[in-house]
Amino acid sequence: MATESSRLAPIIATAAKKFATARDIHTVGDLLAFWPRRYRTRESDLGSVTPGEFLVGVAEVKSATTRSMKARKGTMLNVVITDGTHDIDITFFKAWGHEKVLVPGARGIFAGVVGTYNNRLQLTHPGYTMLDDFDAGDRKDLIPIYRAVGSLHTWTVTESVRRVLDVLDEVPDPIPESVRTTRRLVSRTQALRGIHTPNSWEEVEQARRRLRYEEAFVLQVTLAQRRRTASGQVTRPRATRSGGILEAFDSRLPFELTAGQREVGATMADEMAREVPMHRLLQGEVGSGKTVVALRAMLAAVDAGGQAALLAPTEVLAGQHHRTITTMLGDLADGGMLGGAENATRVALLTGSQPTAVRRRTLLDVASGDAGIVIGTHALLQENVDFFDLALVVVDEQHRFGVEQRDALRGKGVVPPHVLVMTATPIPRTVAMTVFGDLETSTLRELPAGRAPITTHVVPEERPGWMARTWERVAEEVRGGRQAYVVCPRIGDDGTGDGSIEGVTDGADLREEAVPDDDPGSGHAAALPPRPLKSVYAVHEALLEQPALAGLSIGVLHGRLSAEDKDAIMRRFQQGDLDVLVSTTVIEVGVDVANASVMVVMDADRFGVSQLHQLRGRIGRGGHPGLCLLVTGTDAEPAMTRLSAVAATTDGFELARLDLSQRREGDILGAAQHGRRTQLEFLHILDDEDVIVDAREDAFALVAADPDLNDHPVLAEAVRARVDAEQAAYLERG
Repeated sequence: MATESSRLAPIIATAAKKFATARDIHTVGDLLAFWPRRYRTRESDLGSVTPGEFLVGVAEVKSATTRSMKARKGTMLNVVITDGTHDIDITFFKAWGHEKVLVPGARGIFAGVVGTYNNRLQLTHPGYTMLDDFDAGDRKDLIPIYRAVGSLHTWTVTESVRRVLDVLDEVPDPIPESVRTTRRLVSRTQALRGIHTPNSWEEVEQARRRLRYEEAFVLQVTLAQRRRTASGQVTRPRATRSGGILEAFDSRLPFELTAGQREVGATMADEMAREVPMHRLLQGEVGSGKTVVALRAMLAAVDAGGQAALLAPTEVLAGQHHRTITTMLGDLADGGMLGGAENATRVALLTGSQPTAVRRRTLLDVASGDAGIVIGTHALLQENVDFFDLALVVVDEQHRFGVEQRDALRGKGVVPPHVLVMTATPIPRTVAMTVFGDLETSTLRELPAGRAPITTHVVPEERPGWMARTWERVAEEVRGGRQAYVVCPRIGDDGTGDGSIEGVTDGADLREEAVPDDDPGSGHAAALPPRPLKSVYAVHEALLEQPALAGLSIGVLHGRLSAEDKDAIMRRFQQGDLDVLVSTTVIEVGVDVANASVMVVMDADRFGVSQLHQLRGRIGRGGHPGLCLLVTGTDAEPAMTRLSAVAATTDGFELARLDLSQRREGDILGAAQHGRRTQLEFLHILDDEDVIVDAREDAFALVAADPDLNDHPVLAEAVRARVDAEQAAYLERG
């Protein structure tokens, strides 16, 4: 009898090679995890078929005739199939091999692209199998339909799965029997048979319910183990002290902290004063003041004699954090230097593109402890980076980093450091429970005083005069003393022009070029027609020729520029030497120029909802009302729905739900790079809150009783499979 780890070749030798080549399916377990996309009943509706559609339908042969062909030798076969109400013609230009099978009254499954001939629907040389052969004496009312596997027809996949199930032993179950009983779940063996060879829709739904719960349960056990491991660690308490750098910083703040900032600060101060490391997620609306909260925590770590490290996803963001923090600290950032304040520390910046001499000096400051705050990119994770006493790790934009990257930095502490993870993308509760379930969560919803309202409008590119008026509005803002961003989806015109990220090289951040939200593989309703997308350089040249912008200083920023050039451009923009900055999404997070009041997003339909919200958050930060203009060259409904939603509200939590509802679960989990088997197939994070809550309760109770899963080896293996996939993804990301 076969097991899930059995190789396919001995069981289905004729199809095994195609499974391996087309779908990376090598074992019984791989094949059984290749789920049907949908089901057909034996009663097909051929009346709903349209030309160009790939039809997989059950029908009866109504008539079949052969005739000699006039233009060449041989006979052709014309068949009419019917569902009892609607007919479709089938043509075979070689009748041999088909005429004895496709006879009136025979029923089969037919598959092919629907065309037309003489104003009638037609299939030409379709694939088919007769139901007598398909049933093999075991009639099923539901016929599973699978994704394409090379040249194999769906019924070949179905038959292969059935042959595997016929020889399969009872499958080991990762969900304990006590949990299955409490939650009224079928066994894994029953679920596999119910999903692949169902007798009824009830069996399908029972199987889906079981597999949906299993996905949630394994995830939650993984998170419960991480949280338990963290809670068992012992660290050095980092208690806030009076008369230190934090107190000096607070006394200089030119604004009053919001109630939310004070509350989160107090919570973190309490947790950092304990012997158990803090593990906290700080999420907040765009512009809610997360950076100030994180800086106060870092200063508390310095007061306690330790160091703090801030991990940022891009060099631009790391440089921006460094400038912002040193500016906010003033002489408190000049530790050991002439003119430095009494309680001052040093703020170091470490990136991969720094000159060797600068990097060497920075590494010495980090290793000696002279640098109390260290800000950097992935360069912080390298083996030659040694901290004197790492007390706090702050990870900015967690969705850019994997768990292993967070752990790599945390492992540089003499004792386990406290960890603060920040995200500027508001997270629905179900996502937080699924993705960040090993962290305690704090949320900042209140915006600090001085944040001005932002008005957003959708600008149809083809409307006469609208683009001219767009640049006139930019000019009006600039001549009123303000500055502007113009965001483009591409760097240059050397790519494919369809919004892909293929043109990004030389270490540029892949996310800085927009990926089409309506890509057919992204889970959105429809694909946008290809069209040339605006690039930074093309738009820059066009703006230099734009009469409305005559005399204005217009700069360019993107990830391919050297670190020195990027830093110089940002400084010029911050100092007001540039009026308009044409950029990729490299400015998406963290960039803070208070004087910027207007943003134009070109090809805005090619950006995600949360990404547009993040971009929009770069303006209106200095008390001046913000204006965001979303330029689009499409009227496709899915794209216009997203743009209209962004224009209608500035509530990031509302937009986050819309954004996540339109994306694959793999995107939400950051699993796009993890490979097929780590993405969720049945669990829908935004819709299945009850399932997630139940699975979380069961998982945490089980881990509390059996932390190492010694009594649950099958579950332990399922957890290891998911963790190993995450580690592999980390290695792929580098």
